[in-house]
Order: sequence, then C-alpha cells, then structure tokens
Amino acid sequence: MDYIKLIEGAEGEIVEKKSRFIAQIAPVETEEEAYAFIEKIKKKHYDARHNCFAFSVGAEMPLLRFSDDGEPQGTAGKPMLELIQNSGIHDICVVVTRYFGGTLLGTGGLVRAYTQTTKEALEACTTKLMQQLLPVLIRTNYTDMGKIQYILNTRQVAIINTEFAEDVVFTVHIPVGDAKAILKEITDATNARAQIEEQDEIFG
Repeated sequence: MDYIKLIEGAEGEIVEKKSRFIAQIAPVETEEEAYAFIEKIKKKHYDARHNCFAFSVGAEMPLLRFSDDGEPQGTAGKPMLELIQNSGIHDICVVVTRYFGGTLLGTGGLVRAYTQTTKEALEACTTKLMQQLLPVLIRTNYTDMGKIQYILNTRQVAIINTEFAEDVVFTVHIPVGDAKAILKEITDATNARAQIEEQDEIFG
C-alpha cells in the first residue's frame, strides 16, 4: 500500500472573532515522538486556553489519537484528525493552540476555525509519496544485459546499483504492483537465463 509521508512540517494561523488559532505540524514516527511534540507546544504556549491535537503514526494500520483539550467534545481534535486522514498523510502530528478572544464561537464556529487552521498548515507542508517496493537482485550475462536495461528503462524502474564482474548484477526497486509483470518480462526476454532474487518489501 502506497502512502503519503510527511517530510517537513509547517504552521498556519487564523484569527476568528479575536480568538487566535495557531496550527503547528511536525513529522513523527512513534507515539512517543508525537506526545513529545505536543508537550513541546504546550510549554511554548503555556498561557493559551487550549492546545488541541491529532496525530497519525504508521502506514498500514496507523495509530490515531486526538484531544479537544477542554473545547466542547468533537469541535477540535476530531475534525483535525479527519482532515489528516482525508489528506492521506501519515506519520504526522498537528497541534492547534487557541488564545481565547473573549467571544464564544459556538460548536460550528469552533469546528470551522480548527479545521481552517489545520488546513492552512497542511497545505504548507512538504510531503513525499512512499511506494511499496520490491528490492530485486538480477544476475545476468553480458549478452542479455542490454535487454534487461531496456526493460527496466522502459518500465521506469530505479536501478539502485550495478556490479560488473564475471556476470552483471542489477539491484533494482520495483513497485510491488508491477513486479510480477516486469519480472516475467525479464524472464521471457532472457529465456530464463537471468537469475532473479526477490528480497523483503520496503517503502521508498
């Protein structure tokens, strides 16, 4: 399963009826990192009324957590988390700080404010599409080398390394969904002379 990974976080800020909302986003890879970031923001904005958060850690079965931090239930952390999930971004923690401006916004106003602030920060983030890849070693003779290079180039497969010795050994990363067809094409083109060694899947 491919997924979007957060590479670099960002900030967003809006003012709604004199209440100031500040969203801060950071990449996190564990629950501990997420809570450490949350505590860092709470200390930074110790004088704020609320520091609401949401985070998603992991790819296939992400760990999801959120908190309204004293705001009416369902008006802050949950819509923030839903926005994260809809963005498809994983390994991400969002904290939205609110400095109360003296005017109550109501549940609808709070949802809009927390959502808009989070959205502004999300749009400024740097992300990367992480593909599920199958690392493969392909050992071939020099006669078949050109055929294999042609297939790999045509299929836009990343050649990570090439070793030249008695034989040629390509190290390649093939998108999992394309691996079966590409490896069959190589096998057919070389009349099964190419030796193919599949390794454990990775994300990259």
